[in-house]
Amino acid sequence: MVQLSAIKQFRWLGLIIITVLVILIFRLPAIAQAPRHYTELEFPPLPELSLPSYERYQLKNGMVVYLIEDHQLPLIKGSALIKTGARLESAEKVGLAGITGRMMRLGGTSQHSPNEINEILEQRAARIEVGIGTTSGSAGFNTLSQDIETVFKIFSEILQQPRFDPQQLMLVKTQTQGQIARRNDDPNDIASRELSKLIYGNQSPYARTIEYSTLDNIAREDLIDFYQTYVTPEKIILGLVGDFDPKTMKGLIEETLGQWQPKTSTPGINVPSASQKQSQGVFFVDQPQLNQSSVLVGHLGGKLDNPDYPALTVINGLFNGFGGRLSNNLRSRQGLAYSVYGFWSAAYDYPGTFVAGGQTASENTVKFITSLREEIQKVQNTAITTDELDYAKESILNSFVFKFENPSQTLSRLLTYEYYGYPNDFIFDYQKGVKETSVEDVQRVAKQYLKPENLVTLVVGNKQEIKPPLSQLGEEITMVDVTITQATKP
Repeated sequence: MVQLSAIKQFRWLGLIIITVLVILIFRLPAIAQAPRHYTELEFPPLPELSLPSYERYQLKNGMVVYLIEDHQLPLIKGSALIKTGARLESAEKVGLAGITGRMMRLGGTSQHSPNEINEILEQRAARIEVGIGTTSGSAGFNTLSQDIETVFKIFSEILQQPRFDPQQLMLVKTQTQGQIARRNDDPNDIASRELSKLIYGNQSPYARTIEYSTLDNIAREDLIDFYQTYVTPEKIILGLVGDFDPKTMKGLIEETLGQWQPKTSTPGINVPSASQKQSQGVFFVDQPQLNQSSVLVGHLGGKLDNPDYPALTVINGLFNGFGGRLSNNLRSRQGLAYSVYGFWSAAYDYPGTFVAGGQTASENTVKFITSLREEIQKVQNTAITTDELDYAKESILNSFVFKFENPSQTLSRLLTYEYYGYPNDFIFDYQKGVKETSVEDVQRVAKQYLKPENLVTLVVGNKQEIKPPLSQLGEEITMVDVTITQATKP
């Protein structure tokens, strides 16, 4: 009995020792290599990007069609660009194009009521959307492959036979009134909207805004007229990507949209020009409820087909990001900004803008503006370092992989390039241009295209809290009234 008791004691002692050793092993700090500095990290080169195979053809009625097969998932996505835009509506009826686009989807068709369309789509977990923006109209759908015939026929009905249901129009106009009433809720929205008006002019089709008065001028007949003028087959570029058989898909397109007859005569589209309305000046929107300022400076920019566009976007890379000059100098070193940025934002067929700005505490407003202007001038007057150039270029080039994550992105790019008359390999020429940009190129385009003498400065903030006052900038301060004017009823 004594011997057995001793054996049990040894067993328990052994278990205790093993347990203690296990605990000590797991509590010991992990032995690992010291982390390397990020500059010492090495990554494999990014893969070469290329367009996937696609087919482009044209229907007899003039509609252009792109097809891209993608059989990874049983889904089909369709997109259509329509050669129209809000810039083509009259100044008295601003908002007409956008409401026309919404009503094409929400107002039903000659064969289906709005509720019937919604039920058909909901039963199939499908979606159809239509909208008209500043420079183009768009229509699109998403559906399971097995439901393509049903969904595509509804899609083609919406394009060809919109009903513009009067009750739905009343609802859309009521919703639009609510959007007008809320448009001053966000100071950043105010700043963006009003800077565009200062640069382009408040009556420019690239800056004007819908008002209660222009909304009241829009009737159902105006929607029908706008639709009939601009939504015709020869003005549409259609693209489909997904899990389909090309032969079957072509037959469905021909059966539906191929029978759509073009107008015998349609007006040509003259793209409105753009020029800078205000040159220099400080403009202020007083919002007493704020404890910070939203600041934007900007001037007229250029188009994407400018040969210097790649070098100009390298300046964007130089300014932006946590390693960029604006964040390093204004945010990190001086503590002046919650956020700060600067972009040369070009457009396809009219001049875009150069805009820089951010948000800052009210008491830092004047210092923020001064420092922001200094950074813009500095890139003109002082050559950037090779490290800065490499950082800026890599930030752009490394993002290219995300532009080709799926075939839908490629389809969207092909449609857009055809719509605006750009070559389908435009993005690869742009990529090459970024790679070839030198230190000298950056300084050259900065001197040529950045115009400190034309910068318009807009501040949205609390006048009582901005100390020192904006007058310390040494320029005349112009107040901007953003009061929402109610429509005058007859």
